[in-house]
Order: sequence, then structure tokens, then C-alpha cells
Amino acid sequence: MIDSFFLVAAPGLDAILADEARAAGFQGVSVVPGGVTVAGGWAEVWRANLELRGATRVLARIAEFRAMHLAQLDKRARKVDWAALLRADVPVRVEATCHKSKIYHHKAAAQRVETAIRETIGAPIAADAGLSVKVRIEDDLCTISLDTSGESLHKRGHKHFTGKAPMRETLAALILRQMGFDGTQALVDPMCGSGTFVIEAAETAAGLQPGRDRDFAFQLLKSYDAKAFAKLKKTPATTPALRFFGSDRDQGAVQGATANAQRAGVADWCRFDRKPVSDLTPPEGLPPGLIVVNPPWGARIGDRKLLFALYGALGKTLAERFRGWKLGLVSPDAGLVKAAGLNLAATEPAIDMGGTRVTLWQGVL
Repeated sequence: MIDSFFLVAAPGLDAILADEARAAGFQGVSVVPGGVTVAGGWAEVWRANLELRGATRVLARIAEFRAMHLAQLDKRARKVDWAALLRADVPVRVEATCHKSKIYHHKAAAQRVETAIRETIGAPIAADAGLSVKVRIEDDLCTISLDTSGESLHKRGHKHFTGKAPMRETLAALILRQMGFDGTQALVDPMCGSGTFVIEAAETAAGLQPGRDRDFAFQLLKSYDAKAFAKLKKTPATTPALRFFGSDRDQGAVQGATANAQRAGVADWCRFDRKPVSDLTPPEGLPPGLIVVNPPWGARIGDRKLLFALYGALGKTLAERFRGWKLGLVSPDAGLVKAAGLNLAATEPAIDMGGTRVTLWQGVL
């Protein structure tokens, strides 16, 4: 029924997501505005949701046509083979956006598609439905997609503790990939918060599928085959050594990160300690690896004026004790990064992180 689908990526990381998709064996991978297109049918949609660490969600495009007015949208929406896609007993919701089009009222557009679905197959329409039909009208071209993910794919199901300014798992995974992390290197996060970078690194090293413990919206579709999907789930054969380390000055963060790692099944390969950055030392017996850190920016956490000393202390500790390690520092503030006193280069393009454009600054210490 479908021959391609769309991976939603965080702005600035679409090329990295495309690299991940190719490495995972997906075909016809191409970067387009807003994300990545991939060739494949329903089985590949299931696998993308289950296996890709960096995708925000997976959209299956089911129809595309020109619509100059609402009556035309109504007529053509009724020609979509909804009976082959949706179950009559499963509620759906319709979300529409309109841009640079003669149809400009998104609520009216959504209502026309809702009516088409309800009157052709009888499926109930509900604002809180777990299955979403997305209608995008741009330059009078209407694209209708099914959101096959449901909840955002950063919700792996393991992070019950989030801290004050949590890093999304999907962002962390793509930042690690952008730094060249492949699962073999040691990794240190000196301001670990809820432990996202450390846990993502350990899961990657272990070969754990990020979607192994959660449900997806595609399980509500007519095409879903539970037995076929079960065969896509893999038991990893790799058992990493203890080489993923997080620390934080907040004891609550350390406890929360440890609990998150336990729920994810990677606690044996991670260690979280309470310590300030000035007490940070390289893990014993391991060659130089990666340091990744998402320090406070002064936007959501901390007074910017007080953060210069923190960045300075971090830079001093890393320069003195972590020679040969590769550093990735996430921050939107070039002035604070400069205060670290390290030779770091900005990675382009910038990354959209919760509405803030941030930069991954990289360098070898």
C-alpha cells in the first residue's frame, strides 16, 4: 500500500539521521526539508520505529493530490482507500496545517478529512485518539500521512526521572553519532543530569533496539501483523564492558540517572557518581574516548553571569586531565564556550533543541 515513508528529524540533524538510516540498511534514503525520505513498505516502517535512535517519528505518506478549495479536498479525500489502512473500530484524529494555499483554514481542512474517514469506513473521530492522520497543504498540494509512531520516539519508556532541562534521547543519539561514537569508545558526561547521553551510549554499544519496550501507533493499523513485527525484535549478543560514566553535583540527578539506567537494562555498563567538575578524573584503565556535555546555558537553568566560572572550571579540568580525549559541548552561547578556554570548533548547522538553536562544539583536548 505504501512504497516510501518520512522520518521526522530535529532541524539541523537530518543529514545525521539519514546516515543512521543508511547504516541500518534502509534503501532510497534522501534528505529533504524537515527530515528524511526512505523507500519501503510497512515492514520497513515498523523496523524504522523499532531501530532508529535518531528519528522523532515515522510518517507513512498515503496520498498526495492538488486541492484548491474545500469541496475538492472533500472529494479527493474520499477516494483514499481508508478501508485498507484504518480499522473501523479504532478512533483517529486528524491534524491539518495550511501554508501558502487557497485552503487556508486548517480546522476546516481537518474537518473535511474527518468526515471522509467517518462516512467511508465508520471509524470514530476523537481528539485524544492514539492514531493520528496528518494533512499538510502547501502551495495547494495536499499530502496525507499516517503517524505510525504515536508518542514521540524519544520516549523509549525508561526515563522516569527527567531533571530540570532534559536532553531528548533522539537528540543525544544523533549528537553521539555526529561525534563519531560507534559503541566501542569510553564515554564521560560530567554534567549528566538524567543520564541520557550515557544511557544512549550504553544501549548503542549493546545493540539494544531503542523501541524494544514501547508501543507504536502502527499497531492500531489494518496492516499490522503482530507475528511479523515480533520477528523484527532482536536479542543483542553484545555485552559491553563498564565504560560509560556520568557525574553530576546533584545527588538527585545521580540517583535518577542510575534508576533510568536500571530500567533500560544497561546499569551494569554505566556508572553515575556525585562530584563537581573540579573533581573529575578519567576512568582508570581505559584509553581516551569521548566527553560529551550539555552544561547550563543560563536560559532554563542558571544565571548566565554566574556560568562563566562554571565553564572556566570545566575547561581547566578537561585540559589538565583529559589529554587526547575528544570533547563535544552543546551550547547556544559562544561567549560561555569561549570562557572554557578550549580550542573548540562549531559544528554546522545549528541544532533546534526545544526551540533554541544550539551548537555542538567539538575538539580534541
